[in-house]
Amino acid sequence: MYKKAEASFWTAEEVDLSKDLQHWETLKDDERFFISHVLAFFAASDGIVNENLVERFTQEVQVTEARCFYGFQIAMENIHSEMYSLLIDTYIKDPKEREYLFNAIETLPCVKRKADWALNWIGNKHAAYGERVVAFAAVEGIFFSGSFAAIFWLKKRGLMPGLTFSNELISRDEGLHCDFACLMFKHLVNKPSSETVTEIIRNAVEIEQEFLTEALPVKLIGMNCELMKQYIEFVADRLLLELGFSKIYRAENPFDFMENISLEGKTNFFEKRVGEYQRMGVMAGPTDNTFRLDADF
Repeated sequence: MYKKAEASFWTAEEVDLSKDLQHWETLKDDERFFISHVLAFFAASDGIVNENLVERFTQEVQVTEARCFYGFQIAMENIHSEMYSLLIDTYIKDPKEREYLFNAIETLPCVKRKADWALNWIGNKHAAYGERVVAFAAVEGIFFSGSFAAIFWLKKRGLMPGLTFSNELISRDEGLHCDFACLMFKHLVNKPSSETVTEIIRNAVEIEQEFLTEALPVKLIGMNCELMKQYIEFVADRLLLELGFSKIYRAENPFDFMENISLEGKTNFFEKRVGEYQRMGVMAGPTDNTFRLDADF
């Protein structure tokens, strides 16, 4: 899992935003409002994920391999934060609006609700590690899923190539982080009960559905709110399965364009890669890098 994370390393400088501003100017006001507020949530949330990793998980987990992964995850979350900041800087020229978006946890009630839920889990001294692993799998697997899908919807329409490419890279990273949380959960001896896990997932689903259908409705960009609700339930079911529990919603995936990129446990982001994106040689075996004169072409 750590080697997969290493193989998919990327930096913000690799994303070309040159065409995005041109596209941005052609978007409707509602579409610009939606994108800027989703980016504001993302920019705030990666910091919260890192806060949890630094303050809790890396302090509690003693397994060296897991600490290696968490260390790399912290580095990747920093790159995600940098990418979102760059996107906001590129699209939003008014300094006051920019400041408003960068302080989304204080300025936007819909973002504050999601942030508070995650922050409460970091500060909860009574919750076992197993419960908090599930909660942060929900943050990365459910809280991000609807917003990722909304940005992939823009890709389907041929809009904002820089935004949609960075979204593809980040969603793949978050899928791996979510998979790792499930892996850690499977190794726990004393797991929380299915009732506890189900309650955590239901809470996350309810908050995410409210975020994308009421607070910041996806109809602003021409998406169907009811289908978005269904998609979030579908993602939650996949997460429950990956954690070793039964589905509770039994929802189908309503978005065909998300079939290969939804944050579901079985998705292998390293087989269906963005532009076959991988650090050269990291996942290769010793024979893969051998120079040969008798190879068939």
